[in-house]
Formats: sequence, structure tokens, C-alpha cells
Amino acid sequence: MATLIADTACVDPRAQLGDDVEVGPYCVVGPEVTIGRGTRLIAHACIFGRTTLGEGNVVYPFAVIGGEPQDVSYRGSPTRVEIGDQNIIREGVTIHRGSEKDHGVTRIGSHNLLMVHAHVAHDCLIDDRVIIANNTLLGGHSHVESFVTLSGGVGVHPFVTVGTYSYVGGLSRIYHDVPRFMIVDGNPSKVRCLNVVGLRRHGLSAEAIAALHEAHRLIYRSRMTASQAAEVLESHGHLCPEVRSLLDFIEDQHLGKHGRARERWRAA
Repeated sequence: MATLIADTACVDPRAQLGDDVEVGPYCVVGPEVTIGRGTRLIAHACIFGRTTLGEGNVVYPFAVIGGEPQDVSYRGSPTRVEIGDQNIIREGVTIHRGSEKDHGVTRIGSHNLLMVHAHVAHDCLIDDRVIIANNTLLGGHSHVESFVTLSGGVGVHPFVTVGTYSYVGGLSRIYHDVPRFMIVDGNPSKVRCLNVVGLRRHGLSAEAIAALHEAHRLIYRSRMTASQAAEVLESHGHLCPEVRSLLDFIEDQHLGKHGRARERWRAA
């Protein structure tokens, strides 16, 4: 199927559009944009800057992708946005380009759902199969690992890492890293419990979930350090790969500034 461009769309002739791309009414596509096969811009979407969208994405009306970073130090360097395949980007979502302060790229993986008016700031990294609900804001340089769910109205502080398989409750203020596999919510946000429903939904074994339960109890109830908990968990035969992943995440978090591992990278 040929590329379809609405009469009222404004597509720069230097933009690169793959086969089967649909550009709906009143969309704007800039000269340095690359759009992969089968991606649909429904209407009124604006794609700017050095932006690459992979295959099979759907971008809803009034989304803006590739705008300049909202950073007063930005001086117009050719930073970029890179988006993978099969993402759904709903109405009013904003995704800004990277900045000179980081690696110059805002990167989003594949099979993600960004709901209405979600904001992805400059230099953010979003992995795969992430759900970001309405009006949630990601501060600059934050990292969301795979299989995360961020509920509506969440505010994520710059440089925060949200760990894989975690769940963040609605209207939470996230200013520390969110440990892998956990449910976090509140203002101030706290680790509440293990994300059991999410872990079962994604096929983690009963043994791994039981081991993570024990790790949660030792670290967040008994207040052990990660190294102390590791000794107990190993003696009980609970030091499975998932638990090791959690312990590594917590150790990195504590090495960072203000409970944010990426702040250590920033200072380096």
C-alpha cells in the first residue's frame, strides 16, 4: 500500500516516510523526520526535529514529538528523539528532544502506551511495554525500565529510575528511584508492597515471587541493607536472578545522590 498524505497535511519533502504510512489532516512533519512502515498520524500531530519513529506506531491528534527541550541551557544543537515500533501515543502527548547535558537523545522503545497529555521530557529513556497514564510527567533524564505502569497524574523527578515490573499509584510524587518489582505511591512516595498482580500477569514463577516477598520483608520491614539481606536470602535459597536484580538496583540507588542512581552518573 502506498503512503497516504491528507491534502491539508504539511510534510516537508525532505522527510523520509516508509511504505503504508498515513499522515492525517493538518499534521506537520519536519524535514529531518523519519517515519517507519505502517505508522499512522491520525490528525493534527506535529513531528519536529531529528526524530525517528519505527514501524506500526499510532500517533493521535495534537501530540507533539521532537520539540526543543524545555531547558534554558539548550543552545539549538542537533539532538534527537528515537522511538521504536508498535507504540500508541495518545492525544496531547509531548515528547521533547535530548539536550547537550546528556547523550543528546530522548529514546522510547517498543510496545508502549502513552495516554492523554503524558509528558516525556528531554533525555528520558523509556524501555519496552511501559504504560504511562493520563497527565503523568517525566522529568528530564529519567529512566523507565520495561514492564512498568505509571498511573495517572504521577510526577517523576528528573534523574529518577523507575525499575522494571514496578507499579506507581496515581498522583504520586516520585523523587527517589522506584525499586524493581515493587508498588510505590503517595506524597511522599513509599514502597508499599510487592507488585504481585503484575508479576503473575507477566509470568514470573511462584518461586521467584516468594523470594521477592522475602526480600521485601527483609529490606522494607526489617530495615536490612541490601548486603545484609543478600546473606539471609542466600542462606534460605532465595537468591534467584530476580532477587539479585532487585538487590543490585537498591545498591546502585544508594550509591547515587538523593536516592537516585542516575545522579551518580551526573556527578561523574
